[in-house]
Amino acid sequence: MGIRNEELRIKNVKTDGLNFLAGEEIKNFSPLTPYSDNVCNFLNDFSAELLKDSRYRNFPDAATVAFFARAGNIKRLKKNFAGKNFRIGRGLAFHITPSNIPVQFMFSYFFGLLAGNANIVRVASKNFPQVDFLCEVLNKILAKDEYKKIREMTSIVRYDRESDWTKIFSSKCHVRLIWGGDSTIENIRKIPIPPRAVELVFADRYSLAILDENSVENLNETELNRLAQNFYNDTYLVDQNACSSPQLILWKSSESFHGREKFWSAVEKIVHEKYDFPPIKATTKYTNFCQNAIDFPQTEKLFKHDNFLYRVNVSEPFEGIENLRGKFGLFYENNFSSWQDWREIVSEKFQTLTYFGFSPKDLAEEVIKNNWLGIDRIVPIGRALDIGIFWDGYDLIGQMSRVIDAQ
Repeated sequence: MGIRNEELRIKNVKTDGLNFLAGEEIKNFSPLTPYSDNVCNFLNDFSAELLKDSRYRNFPDAATVAFFARAGNIKRLKKNFAGKNFRIGRGLAFHITPSNIPVQFMFSYFFGLLAGNANIVRVASKNFPQVDFLCEVLNKILAKDEYKKIREMTSIVRYDRESDWTKIFSSKCHVRLIWGGDSTIENIRKIPIPPRAVELVFADRYSLAILDENSVENLNETELNRLAQNFYNDTYLVDQNACSSPQLILWKSSESFHGREKFWSAVEKIVHEKYDFPPIKATTKYTNFCQNAIDFPQTEKLFKHDNFLYRVNVSEPFEGIENLRGKFGLFYENNFSSWQDWREIVSEKFQTLTYFGFSPKDLAEEVIKNNWLGIDRIVPIGRALDIGIFWDGYDLIGQMSRVIDAQ
């Protein structure tokens, strides 16, 4: 027997300890078709309202939310999705979002909405001004009469981990999304979901970048600064906390090594101009470097550009290299010769490969040719954090909607 509609209404559950940041108690979970007109218009209005508010300039990550939701991007996604069978949302999606990327909850919400679902989105307990700002704008758009149905399908909530809300919401959902570290996923997976519910997990991952040194060496000053800025956006902008931020930099080397030095000098300049670097970050980075030097004998000489930028050479690829990580401007480097060296090393932990001076098609063919379990994304440097409807190897809209097979 299926779950009756009224059993999914959160209003039937006591809301002690539950803090609504946006939307309201779920009243309408009737699924929509993916990319419904009302949802597309809603996202565009949200994007316009966000960009109209001057406060968004204080939060570069909030600007990426607005950029994703703009009409042009949603129309492109809808066009690419068109004609993929008869589809409808699964019902109620419950999102458990991470604490290390403040705006991630909005993207998860967007994906659930675009797939046609009602959404309960749990925001981390830690307070971020970006979260409050985005929810304030979201509430403003949800208050419009034309988006009443979407308002009834939206609950952005915050509650303590010790509460029973995760169990309650899990017991009623048709889709559960877990964004977090491996231990978080392991603990939440102990909480059952209904038999037909779908679960998507976004675990701890590892990413790397590859650059052709000759291509870097041939850049003019403007092009070099653009590349350095893009790398800064992929890494320093989130303190290297994102799974898609490169930890290891591979260099297809030239004989002179001039391209490498040009690149790091340009990065260092931008970091000095833009990066907030309090003492706690400096001490944490140095401690991390020392611990890695003890744990990983493959690490070699440290190249130090003041405290803002540490570079450490890695003698060779090795099994378990995904555990070698840095924060706050600590990067590891390796001279790249052949993907053959990585055949036994790339595991399912590997997520994003950013590149410069390479063909993405050639890189994708290497992943397939080598039968790797990992590397789900191959994007230019500067787009590591550009989350999309394909993430961690999932087609998110496809996974969160169901096919009606009409023959």
